[in-house]
Amino acid sequence: MVRALYTAWTGLRNEEKRMDVVTNNMANADTTGYKKIEVTSESFASHLAVKINDEEIGPDRMQGIGGLNPGVKIGETYFDMSQGNFRQTEDQYNFALSGTGFFTISMTDKSGTEHIRYTRDGDFTVTKEGYLVTKDGDFVLGEGGNRIQIPGANIVDINVNEMGDIYVGDQYISTFQLTDFESYEFLSSYGENMYEAVDGAVMIDADASVAQGYLEMSNVNMVTEMVDMIAITRAYETNQKMIQTIDDVLNKAANDIGKV
Repeated sequence: MVRALYTAWTGLRNEEKRMDVVTNNMANADTTGYKKIEVTSESFASHLAVKINDEEIGPDRMQGIGGLNPGVKIGETYFDMSQGNFRQTEDQYNFALSGTGFFTISMTDKSGTEHIRYTRDGDFTVTKEGYLVTKDGDFVLGEGGNRIQIPGANIVDINVNEMGDIYVGDQYISTFQLTDFESYEFLSSYGENMYEAVDGAVMIDADASVAQGYLEMSNVNMVTEMVDMIAITRAYETNQKMIQTIDDVLNKAANDIGKV
């Protein structure tokens, strides 16, 4: 009976974690380049139940009587990297990627250490020195891992082709350093729509094409998330009712039957 309480509790905790994922997706439904997070559930490893010191099998001997499963837990959490819809902005410093791959971003922390991170958010701007940066001021990298600097960026028009080549008139400036990975399992999220590679990540050439004057929106489907939220809420309530039922049975066993 106590084990049943624990099993129901694992169900509550599992649904709480699933709800956290869904609400995070919904909160970022309007975040440029955001990729929704998916989560799976799995059971804890089953344990073999045995009888010991049973008179029928003899002292110091055990007999298997079946398996016991202590409940459910969050299994795998992963990114859904499917393509988001494009929104036209006509801003020459807005870019969207069609296909797989990421823009490469250089970020410097308070200690002066540079970190390389990756994003699908192409909502860029330029500094007064002409450097192409994110809205947070982090540098967008071009070929060779160099910062992209556009001469006279505040007064000239730039043109970017599908390959990511950047031109001012006929003058070639740089090419976006687009990066992809063999497996997205080795990416961890940083902030709302950036990622960083962890141990085991293997870089490969990106096959994405660049669209100037567009932004890739979040791939979150609000209807799907709302349906998932309702299902999670009902599952949570079911586990609550199970705990209440078990508690009532234990109360009767202790206070009514126990008095006999």
